[in-house]
Amino acid sequence: MSCGLILIAAVDVPFQLWSSKQKLMMTKQEVRDEYKDSEGKPEVKQRIRQLQREMAERRMMQSVPDADVVITNPTHFAVALKYDPAKGSAPVLLAKGGDFTALKIREIANEHKVMVLESPALARAVFYSTELDQEIPAGLYLAIAQVLAYVYQLRQYQAGKGKRPGPLPDMPIPPDLRRDE
Repeated sequence: MSCGLILIAAVDVPFQLWSSKQKLMMTKQEVRDEYKDSEGKPEVKQRIRQLQREMAERRMMQSVPDADVVITNPTHFAVALKYDPAKGSAPVLLAKGGDFTALKIREIANEHKVMVLESPALARAVFYSTELDQEIPAGLYLAIAQVLAYVYQLRQYQAGKGKRPGPLPDMPIPPDLRRDE
């Protein structure tokens, strides 16, 4: 009789362990529901990200009138730069955008009489190498300095205090920052 009980226990114990493990496992739907509860619903997270992007874009567009110059690739990119000589640091990227956002930046710049210059290579280099509210990279100092000097000379000319500047010179953009598309 004890041999029979040992045989039954030898079969029953692994079966009971397997059975309890199966009961503890969650279904795929339960896993999805738990993920949503712990991480939040994807629709809500997407809406929050969308609102954050819209607010960031609004702040960016509000800073465009403060820019000294907007450099554009005629159709795809626009970057707005501000240089504060009192701080003595490098120019700061106030706004950047591609396609529709670039168009909006150009429109706001034109409304507020901010100088808009076309320099496709420089616009792409700044767009890809600089984040918002950061200084431009050191490799672009010379090119941006030439642009700002041109803008200041043009302002002096428009105010009647200087001679008309020549055409905008070619911008020296280092190969590591150049983005030709």
